[in-house]
Amino acid sequence: MIEPHAPAPPGAPPSWTGPARLPVRPGTGRFLVLVCVFVCAACGLVYELELVALASYLIGDPVTQASVVLSVMVFAMGIGSLGAKRLRWHAAAGFGAVESALALIGGCSAMALYAVFAWTAGWGGMWAEGPRCLLVAFSLAIGLLIGAEVPLLMELIQRIRRQDAGGAVADLFAADYVGALVGGLAFPFLLLPLLGQLTGALLTGTVNVVAGGALVLGLFRRDLTRRARWTLLLTGLVVLGVLACAAALADDFERAARRAVYGRDVRVAVQTGVQEVVLAGGTHGRPLDLFLDGRLRAGGRGEDRYHEALVAPALAGPHARVLILGGGDGLAAREVLRHRGVRRVDVVALDPGLVRLARRDPGLAAANGHAFADRRVHAGTGDALAWLRGVRGPTYDVVIADLPDPGITTSTKLYSQEFYGLARRALAPDGRLVVHAGPVTTRPRAYWTVAATLRTAGLAVSPYRVLGHDPGRGTGASRAPRDWGFLLAAPGRTPPPLRIGADRPRTLTRAGLAADGEAARRTRIAGLPASTLVHPRY
Repeated sequence: MIEPHAPAPPGAPPSWTGPARLPVRPGTGRFLVLVCVFVCAACGLVYELELVALASYLIGDPVTQASVVLSVMVFAMGIGSLGAKRLRWHAAAGFGAVESALALIGGCSAMALYAVFAWTAGWGGMWAEGPRCLLVAFSLAIGLLIGAEVPLLMELIQRIRRQDAGGAVADLFAADYVGALVGGLAFPFLLLPLLGQLTGALLTGTVNVVAGGALVLGLFRRDLTRRARWTLLLTGLVVLGVLACAAALADDFERAARRAVYGRDVRVAVQTGVQEVVLAGGTHGRPLDLFLDGRLRAGGRGEDRYHEALVAPALAGPHARVLILGGGDGLAAREVLRHRGVRRVDVVALDPGLVRLARRDPGLAAANGHAFADRRVHAGTGDALAWLRGVRGPTYDVVIADLPDPGITTSTKLYSQEFYGLARRALAPDGRLVVHAGPVTTRPRAYWTVAATLRTAGLAVSPYRVLGHDPGRGTGASRAPRDWGFLLAAPGRTPPPLRIGADRPRTLTRAGLAADGEAARRTRIAGLPASTLVHPRY
């Protein structure tokens, strides 16, 4: 229903009393406003997802980071909507200013967050919280600006042709929600794989400022003073210039930031589609560091201690058929192949890109002893839990869970009662399961929660841990943690003995393993509940 224009409020500009002076027909003008709503909504959601993705990668714990970004942003959108009431009398100029600010802040947010993480997170003290504080600040600023868009766009669309409030809101929100859908799908399937996080955010900012500027300076230019037109035009050009310069320097910036995070020995840095894989060193006698999504997965001269401690106690018994869950780097398979009597090794890794690197990269292939070239090794890719569901009956003498720490949200299902129940079903009656359960010293509660979960799944456990460095080598371990915690499990109620098989290990001794088991038992926390898929405890 079309209504007559409301009388001008006191102090309102003369243009309030009549329709906007458009260079096109009102129907075309409304369509162009709704197109702008669509584009701006898509850009806003990309900024939101970009912050969540980058914060999850840099800080960890995706559930917490998504909760922080979404809650702060939604709160700020409400405040921004209230604040935009003061701009309604200058809706066109206000909307142009908001879009320029949003494009600049949203487009540069990923680069700024990465810079703070790369150059300040290692300083310690209050600087260690720099990325988290900046995440909140960007969420707040972007939310305020997105919240200011809707009231201003509502004012502009009503200036074209006065409509009942319900119909105008329905049109506006329909375009907004469809735009959010497109932005939400474009980010993971288009922007992230093709452009990456930094360039994707900068391109989104460019689209944002062009769409906002085109609407205001093209459709509503007659409602702006000459000074306002030039101010908005110059502001938009400056924002475009900043975004273009940042995009041109993005590759150099990323290389410099990566060196600041990983050191100067970075040889390979690829986004596989599952995770970012970075290889540092590994040639000319330098130790190899493998980083997955920014976390050290295998580190230099401490790597052999980790993988030998993971594998050797589990293979001190029947071990003709071995299943490795995770281990796409091939390092656990290398240790398994050192034991005589191994006839088949199945490796189930999530990331096919990491497996390809483990086969072809000279540094990583040398580190894993070219394990994937061995005829006994059969590598497959897929989700470990889904893969175990397809195993029928007792198949393996040994199952090795070479997985990320349980404290990482994306891997908590791989430390659940359901997961261990499936692993137990895959074990032979006298088989053994070994689990990497994270550091004992710094996270004893998570470690003993894994033990409680294994027991709930019908497995008896023997805890042990090894130090992250070899005392005989001084400081040779490259960025290794203080210790690694493991749990050796077997079906039934009798814990499997901690022992070493006939194949002589390089770093472990029987006496040392017994002492490591006793050291782990001394940290025990009793009465912890098991972790399940619907109620994770880590």
